[in-house]
Amino acid sequence: MKKVKEFLVRFGGVEQAPPADRQQRGSIDFYFLGLVLLMLAFGTAMSYSASAIYGAQFYGDSLYFLKRYILFAILSVAVTAPFVLCTTPDFWRGFGVALYAGALSLLILVLLIGTVGGGAQRWLVIGPLTIQPSEVAKLALILMLALVMTKYEDKITSTKPRGGSFLYGVLLPGALMGAVCLLVAAEKHISGLLIIGMIGVTVMFLGGTRLKYLGIMAAAVGAAGVLLVLVSSYAQVRVDTWLHIEEVDPLGAAWQTLQGLYAIGSGGLFGKGFGEGLQKHGYVSQPQNDFIFTVICEELGFFGALGVIVLFLLLVLRGFYIASHAPDKFSSLAVFGISLKLALQAALNIAVVTNSMPNTGVSLPFFSSGGTFLAIQIFEMGIVLSISRYSTGRKK
Repeated sequence: MKKVKEFLVRFGGVEQAPPADRQQRGSIDFYFLGLVLLMLAFGTAMSYSASAIYGAQFYGDSLYFLKRYILFAILSVAVTAPFVLCTTPDFWRGFGVALYAGALSLLILVLLIGTVGGGAQRWLVIGPLTIQPSEVAKLALILMLALVMTKYEDKITSTKPRGGSFLYGVLLPGALMGAVCLLVAAEKHISGLLIIGMIGVTVMFLGGTRLKYLGIMAAAVGAAGVLLVLVSSYAQVRVDTWLHIEEVDPLGAAWQTLQGLYAIGSGGLFGKGFGEGLQKHGYVSQPQNDFIFTVICEELGFFGALGVIVLFLLLVLRGFYIASHAPDKFSSLAVFGISLKLALQAALNIAVVTNSMPNTGVSLPFFSSGGTFLAIQIFEMGIVLSISRYSTGRKK
């Protein structure tokens, strides 16, 4: 485990950077920016291909989802750009505190007046916008944990009997993570609980929390997930479908998963061609959302799907690189957490559509339809770009 931690420290960049007076503002990381723009361009194209039939059938406009994607992308970039150009790493510390408070309020609010869909209560409808507070909470928790692990670093890493390693390295960050996990679990959002738990434990690990404590916390998160399945008939149906899909009604609970697998299998090595997929014609329900990867597989084939995975891998690795060159521990942990969130989101989505895990409603970053989801994703990339302007030894 020591070697694993050394590896993560190296690529997660959690070593303390030189003092602030040795940090200088430079240009943004253009490699990261280029990868983000490439993902957005690819996402725009596939959003249109996957949604055209569905949009024409239910909204009378084959361009309905494409217009929404482009509109939210442009607005999100316009809102994010000033933060990238004008903020310093210290700004994100205060922003994290405010965002965490706001995220908890939204999570409570969604339990009171949220919209129910598919057996879960996860969404808030505010005018023309539909917001999933758990997505806001993921980012808020990353920033808040990064702040706590930085502020109390000496106490967290203390080896003294009463040095505070348990209080500040376990109880305090554990309480912050536990509050979010409890509210997300109440929404019956298993994938959200899993992602939040994995991100929280990893950021705490890189921040210096002792491994023996993290093992207990990881077990607690796992136990919470199992308990959620046991008490939720909605979750039990999903798990049962996953485990016994060959025995489940192919026109009922197994419909979407099976149709997605048919789409993936029919794509072959090179696919049927952009826009030529058949499963999106009413077989895969709402193909522009969580199951858009199946459309990519059918139309672009194995190599197209592999290209998407490689793009995600390059973007995440570049995020780790930026984290390793961040100006301070807070910035490093924040960028590492955001990059890890991106990796987990993509990996779990692909796992769901390939039936490697139960269908839990995980969106594919940059590709799945959803205006506020895309907006949050772009804003997170903006935080990484903002921090990339400040790195050790960088010249003006």
